[in-house]
Amino acid sequence: MRTVDVARRAGCSVQQVRNLERDGVLPPAERTASGYRLYTETHVQAAVAYRALAAGTGPVEAKRIMRAAHASPGSGLLALLDAAHARLAAERRDLALARRAAEAIGAEPIEDVRPSDAMTVSELAAALGVRPSTLRHWDAEGLVVPGRTGPRGARRYAPADVRDARIVHQLRLAGHRIAPLRALMPDLRSTRRWDEVRTALAARDASINARSRSLLEAAAALAVLLPASSAAPVTAAP
Repeated sequence: MRTVDVARRAGCSVQQVRNLERDGVLPPAERTASGYRLYTETHVQAAVAYRALAAGTGPVEAKRIMRAAHASPGSGLLALLDAAHARLAAERRDLALARRAAEAIGAEPIEDVRPSDAMTVSELAAALGVRPSTLRHWDAEGLVVPGRTGPRGARRYAPADVRDARIVHQLRLAGHRIAPLRALMPDLRSTRRWDEVRTALAARDASINARSRSLLEAAAALAVLLPASSAAPVTAAP
């Protein structure tokens, strides 16, 4: 096949095919006496696999997996694929926790508050049933950042801060980790419409499903490239 034939079948440009070969995503093509590249079905499957992997894991990890497929199509390659699926599975678990937490805290009161409802770190910790050090950790991580009062800069949690702390507490109880929670909290602060949060969570669910399907398509293309010896059965010990 010519370069343009591979490009058409893989759904990419001629220049992308050349770039993928240069980057080791495609195996080196044979050349004619006049220097023209000659591609085979293997190159098409490699390009198809890469595009699906890029959609599922990103281009950097996709190139890493494809290079492994050509260099050592054994347990090393399979470990990279397993890790990609594991990352998606972790995202799916985090999403399920976020959904449950959003339903649990969607009815949190936000209107009937007074300035006098502000709390010190000790008062809020007692109300939530956590240690003051936990609230200080949330402050350091940017999850709940209270104002400061007095010459010593004591923390003072305004009603909005108290509500943020209650939300964080519920999300942490639901198993949400600090890093994804740090990304979620600005959205929860900026909107009081929980339907928008649910819409964002649904969009994230659709993204995970699309990437998971892309990995499935990539696996089918990779299976064509792998030699049978790379999937040799494991014999049980006597």
